Amino acid sequence: MEKSEKKETAGSKFLKKLRYIGKKLLQLTQLREDTDYESTIENISNSVTFRGVNMWILFFAIIVASVGLNVNSTAVIIGAMLISPLMGPINGIGLAIGIMDEDLLRKSLQNLVIMVVISLLASSLYFLISPLSDAQSELLARTNPTIYDVFIAFFGGAAGIVALSRKNPPIAVISGVAIATALMPPLCTAGYGLATLQFRYFFGALYLFFINSFFIALSTFLVTRYLNFPMTRYLDVKRMKTVKRIITIFTIIVIIPSVIAAVNMIRETAFQAQAKKFITEIQDETCFNNRQIVSSDRSFNRTEPVITISLVGAPLSTMEISDLQQTMRTDYGLKNAKLVVKQTGETIDLAAQNEIIENIIDKKDKVIQSMDSTIESLKSQVSMLESNKSLSEQLGKELYVQYPDLDQFALDEIYYYTPHTAKSEFVPTIFLKWKDGKAHPQAEANIVKWLKIRLEVEELKVIH
Repeated sequence: MEKSEKKETAGSKFLKKLRYIGKKLLQLTQLREDTDYESTIENISNSVTFRGVNMWILFFAIIVASVGLNVNSTAVIIGAMLISPLMGPINGIGLAIGIMDEDLLRKSLQNLVIMVVISLLASSLYFLISPLSDAQSELLARTNPTIYDVFIAFFGGAAGIVALSRKNPPIAVISGVAIATALMPPLCTAGYGLATLQFRYFFGALYLFFINSFFIALSTFLVTRYLNFPMTRYLDVKRMKTVKRIITIFTIIVIIPSVIAAVNMIRETAFQAQAKKFITEIQDETCFNNRQIVSSDRSFNRTEPVITISLVGAPLSTMEISDLQQTMRTDYGLKNAKLVVKQTGETIDLAAQNEIIENIIDKKDKVIQSMDSTIESLKSQVSMLESNKSLSEQLGKELYVQYPDLDQFALDEIYYYTPHTAKSEFVPTIFLKWKDGKAHPQAEANIVKWLKIRLEVEELKVIH
């Protein structure tokens, strides 16, 4: 009984702790307490209105953003996004559906259409008169929307409506949402597509804008329902289910193309990485002993990506090319890729020729550096040999004065290796030969002592 009571006591304490932690977590994540329903509805409703000042601000902001895209300046684009009034009607659409305000919904949709038309006209006009017509990376980045843009728009919009619904809205969050969701650059890019008649840019950028707008509105709708914003009028359960069903179907329809685009982007990134690795590593293959890759190209498409390499040197045989293609597909995961090999004798463009010349010059410089290093090393060895020769001659003369019976003398550093200890070292060694052909232990001991002091060494060997 006592044991069971102790277990129950321990269990009840654990449950109490869990409840306490749960309450604290609820308090930390609570959103409804600080929600200002009336001010939020009023502020969003006012921001939907689009005339006079807002119209001119949008026009100027679009021109600024178009200039930023045209000159590839991220800072200018961010500045334009901060002053843009585009978020108002989009938040208005989400709020109107959330509180079932048909008048606000109609007004938001009308103003959003007007804003889009003005933005397209302003950006098209700018790109028509701009002397810079090439598409920069900031423009190109707005033509291929993916599922990641969906995530940015949805969670950015959620952060925006949560910030707007507070009693003291944090301005930094609202400004950050305007930058993160990036509503203006896609409209400017669509204007560029219209001005240059490149409709791939136009439709891609317009789809990105539509994704951003739809998921910002969706997140606004979901947050307003979670925060229990008061309904403008009573809505029966059946109609609410119909609204939710329509929103769900529409969400899936909008997401599908972006998911496909994201999958293609991931596939292309993987292909480019593996293709680059393949091109780098095949240069070390045996079949490339007398050949050099001078240029390469990696072209991705969904059905059959192509890797093109240009070679100089002895032509590869059909069997060698087939082996390379097999290696590419089995070892590098490029199963559907096609390998195109351009060899000596085929046309190589000017860029490839320049690359060949640069490779030759680079190799020549490396060979020269290697030869210079070898020459310096040889000079050092010659200098050391001459120094040893001079020193040996001088020491031999001094020894002959002290020991007239000495016939020959030599001095050098000899490399000694001891097999059983695996020890190896260079040791100064002298060669002594006496006129009578016999050893002179006492004289040799004195010579060793004298030479150690003379040469400033700790060890000295004697050979006969």
